[in-house]
Formats: sequence, C-alpha cells, structure tokens
Amino acid sequence: MKVGIIAGNGQFPLLFSRAAKEKGYRVYAAAIKNEATADVEGVCEETEWLHIGQVKKLIRFFRTHGVAEVVLVGGVTKTHVFRDIRPDTKAVAFLARMRHTHDDTLLSAFARLLEKEGLAVRSSTFLIPEILADAGLWTRKRPTASQAKDMRTGWDIAKEIGRLDVGQCIVMGGGSVLAVEAIDGTDATIRRGGGLGTGDAVLVKVSKPTQDMRFDVPAVGLQTLQTMKEAGVTGLVLEAGHAVVFDREAMVAYANENGMTIVAVDGSPASCPVLGKG
Repeated sequence: MKVGIIAGNGQFPLLFSRAAKEKGYRVYAAAIKNEATADVEGVCEETEWLHIGQVKKLIRFFRTHGVAEVVLVGGVTKTHVFRDIRPDTKAVAFLARMRHTHDDTLLSAFARLLEKEGLAVRSSTFLIPEILADAGLWTRKRPTASQAKDMRTGWDIAKEIGRLDVGQCIVMGGGSVLAVEAIDGTDATIRRGGGLGTGDAVLVKVSKPTQDMRFDVPAVGLQTLQTMKEAGVTGLVLEAGHAVVFDREAMVAYANENGMTIVAVDGSPASCPVLGKG
C-alpha cells in the first residue's frame, strides 16, 4: 500500500507518516520548501522538495512512484504564499480559472485538479482518527461564568467568520471580540487579542460550517497553549470531532499547571454540560 503526502509545516506530516508506516503503508512526500521540516525525509520512502505552484512536478512525482492516494498535511504560512510561489503552466491555468482565492475555494479546486489527474485526495485524519478532539472538559479548571458566556457568544461569531471563509478562530473577552483570525494565523490572533484583554480572554477555534475534513482542519497543540499563556488568554474551546490535537497530554498538563481551561464541544455550546445555556 502506498500513500502520498503533500507536506506543509508543523508536526502533522511526521505524525501521519509514522502512523501510515505502522499500518503498512509506504509514504511518499511532496514537501513544500520553506514549510516542511527536513525530518520528513527520515520517515518517508522518497521525498521531493518543491515550491508552491510546482503542480506538474508534484503530479509527476506521485505518478512515478505509483501513488494513487494523497493527503494534505501540515500548514502553509499564508504570507509565504505570496513570496515563495513558483507557478508552472498548469498552476497558472488553474489560478486563471479562480474567481477568488479564499482558502476553501482554492483547496477544493486543487483537490479536484488532483483527482482529475488520478490522485484521490483522502482526509488528513483517515489513518489517525484518534488525533481528533473528543468532547468534554479536559482540565481541572472549569470556565468562569464570564468565560463560558464568551465561549458561547464567540462560537456563533467564529462559525459565521468561517462561513465567510475568513478564518477559523477568534479571541473573546468581556463580551467583546478582541481579535479575528485573518492571513496572519492563529498565534498572531492570540497575541493581538490577548493584548487587548484583562487576563481572562478565551480562544474560540472551530471548523467552518462547510468544513472539508480532507484539509485545513483546525489544529491546536502545546505551542498554542504556550502562546495563549504569554498573551493572557486563559480559556480554549474547540469543536469535538472537528479539530486536530497535537500533544494532548502535554497540553492538558500545561493548562492545569497554569490555571487554564480547555473545553471541547460536541454540537453547540448551548447543549454542552460545561458551558450550559447561561
């Protein structure tokens, strides 16, 4: 069995590749330059390094190795897209057909392009479903009444922002939206929002209403909690089954040590036993 990965930044490409190997897959990586870590070469059969936009090179690499299934794992720093893109003729033709380049539209169209070339695009979690967040209160500390209210309010606002394909997270504090994720990403959003809060702000990170679970799934890890701590954001609410979680044990331990709270909601906050209806 063979599977290809289009590897971006972070630890997801490594986690996926190791899990795939344990389940008998041979993994072939098309690694994005200035994003993927060199460690992917140690866990994959073959690695091809390429710039964003080198679509023909990517397709040729997978075809050469007989790969018919691929996943997109790891992030791409959005600000790098404008600096590092090296579009070949296939990419230029692809972009010319796009009415706009919002994340969902671009990724869905790219997936269709790959499938037309004989490459089935699978969910990034199809071999590691256990990495998805499960519902419940993860920490010893429960959200305060104010935080719970911000989580409920922020959830609806974040969903609407996701529907508009702007971002996947917001920072709430004192009933107000302190920061909205845009092209700068989650960590920058946390820092902006935390700087405007009073130490009890919350991060609301949810999937988009029409989230395609094959790619761009919301993700958090220990680094997320560390950034929150530095910024004075002490609460986190996630969507169970729709968020990828790295280093969960380390995350929970860190949160408990620093008086932070983490809640994963299945459905809506109003029906969540931890957040209630307020």
